[in-house]
Amino acid sequence: MTDVINFTAERLSEAELVELIEYHNRRYWELGEPEISDSRYDELMRALAKFDPEHPLLTAVYAPAVASLGSVRLTEPMLSLNKAYSFEKILDWAQKIKRFANELFLIEPKYDGISVCFDGKTLITRGAGEEGEDISDKIELIELETKNYVGKLNQPARGELLIRNDDFHNIYSRIVKSGGGHYKNSRNAVGGIVGLKDTALEMMKLQKAKLTLVDYSLISYPVNFDELKEQWEDILSQLRELPYPQDGVVIKIADENYAHSLGNTAHHPRGAIAYKFGGDEDEDTPNTILRNVEWTAGKNCLTPVATFDPLDITGTTIKRATLHNAKFIETNDIQIGDAIRVIRAGDVIPKISARGKVNGKDRTSALISHCPFCNSKLVRKGPELCCVSADCKETILQRLLAAIRNFGIEHLGEPTLRKMMEIGRVRHLGDLFELTAKDILQLEGFATKSAANLIEEIQKARIVNDYQVLAALNLPAVGINIAKAILTHFSLQELPNVTVEQLAAIQMSHKIGQKESFRVLGMIRAKAIHQELVLNTVFLEELLSAVKVIRSAGGEKLPTICFTGKMPEKRSFYEKLARSAGYEPVSEANSSLGLLVAMDVNENSTKLKNARKNNVKIVSLDEFLKEIVPAEDNAASQVEVGETMDLF
Repeated sequence: MTDVINFTAERLSEAELVELIEYHNRRYWELGEPEISDSRYDELMRALAKFDPEHPLLTAVYAPAVASLGSVRLTEPMLSLNKAYSFEKILDWAQKIKRFANELFLIEPKYDGISVCFDGKTLITRGAGEEGEDISDKIELIELETKNYVGKLNQPARGELLIRNDDFHNIYSRIVKSGGGHYKNSRNAVGGIVGLKDTALEMMKLQKAKLTLVDYSLISYPVNFDELKEQWEDILSQLRELPYPQDGVVIKIADENYAHSLGNTAHHPRGAIAYKFGGDEDEDTPNTILRNVEWTAGKNCLTPVATFDPLDITGTTIKRATLHNAKFIETNDIQIGDAIRVIRAGDVIPKISARGKVNGKDRTSALISHCPFCNSKLVRKGPELCCVSADCKETILQRLLAAIRNFGIEHLGEPTLRKMMEIGRVRHLGDLFELTAKDILQLEGFATKSAANLIEEIQKARIVNDYQVLAALNLPAVGINIAKAILTHFSLQELPNVTVEQLAAIQMSHKIGQKESFRVLGMIRAKAIHQELVLNTVFLEELLSAVKVIRSAGGEKLPTICFTGKMPEKRSFYEKLARSAGYEPVSEANSSLGLLVAMDVNENSTKLKNARKNNVKIVSLDEFLKEIVPAEDNAASQVEVGETMDLF
């Protein structure tokens, strides 16, 4: 037989792959003693799919062997999920399945436990999908975690039976298995306990073993398709902080009716997919040695980056990888000199997955107490180490960069901004808008034309939507849609005085086709946002003093405006000006249109014809600009409409 551990999946024949998969299925599902990691098993499945995409092993649904009180027919099948191993595959799936740009998806943890459902009386495993096993004799060991409730399993729930990370550390270190010894990991412990009955099960109860049933609805992050890429890493980082064993992430359509209409294959529902954490995860052999940790500045915190002995993963030499945050280092007791395991999540991003089993001889702490850029004492905020000094130049730089990107200034990168700060031209965001082309020409790499273009782009960004300002604060999990929802209820000036309870009660509307649903912001997110708002009050005031803010419309219906004809600037620029003047830009000139702005009012374009037919007011671009651009902004407006600017 082929080596069951040290195999190379791509070199095996179809028959050898089938033999290995069946062997490891028995080890995992029947014996509860897996010999390889999930990622290694997935290598076998992917290799088999290349030979035969329709092979029955690829779509089989398995369940762990349990000590059952009898089989039970499930009223709703509990299927497995289709899998993706890179974010690009997730985007491809979401792109194909979405109906419109703001299609709402839910991102949830993929717990590493046993799928079960409880109808109020009987606890049933997923089984093979259609029929499960009754394990109600384990209810006494189980604590339920669902929305607004933690306690005895006394209400219907559908979720994952698992052992919390903290419980495994605190409780299972003293619990002895029925055959002696201790459980190696929480997944094996869950499988082992549900496989017990009679005296062995009673011994678990006497030792006060504890299982947790986490309702699938407990933790769910709503995100629109058009914000999925922006929020993906932030949501993943929040999921990693949860106290539950996870082997991936579940992404599903939020509209249950639409998801149901997509139907199922024999193996999985079409309206959901699982992103599996992958990579080289050999449990027994550490990959390399941690040599140093460099701390880099981010928007709101410091990020630890590990440097280690070069390592080849999937044909790429890796020397550096993220260590996530301070909590990850503490939880895994990682110190410089230790053996570490490195993976490439989704075969793309290198990350430290865990500490190896061998400690370094001369271990030194990987954590720091003072900012490496300004030497201020660092503050712990949740899992992160943060520099809160108002004078830290690196923190100021990162925040300015984030604001610049949110404001749409695309051609001002970090190297240029850093040079501006070094020569004292920029200290706050307001300084940026006071720059002249002469200031830019002092920087290496700029000529007259490029300096003029950059100044023009900066000046255009002075008019900004209020939700862009809020996004520039880099509040946790606040994308454009959530920022708009918040600012429908409160102005930017009011936000620093808004309470956590007021934020938590904000309703966010999600329209899917003709169906509109509402979700509240919630206490967890509200607390995180409120904390950051308090810390960023000064920065918010600076932003507001530097730009002209366009107030969100909220529920008020604004007069509509449409533009036609080839204009000196991009259409988005004029639409931005229109919003600042209280209009709502639209793309069609119909009977409900309030104002049509034309480059040439005498043309006979379709929009102009429709406007004349429906008695819609028509003005020239020059008339429109004179109406909305105040006299004191004339200098800026000369740049904005593409006229010649005096460089000096």
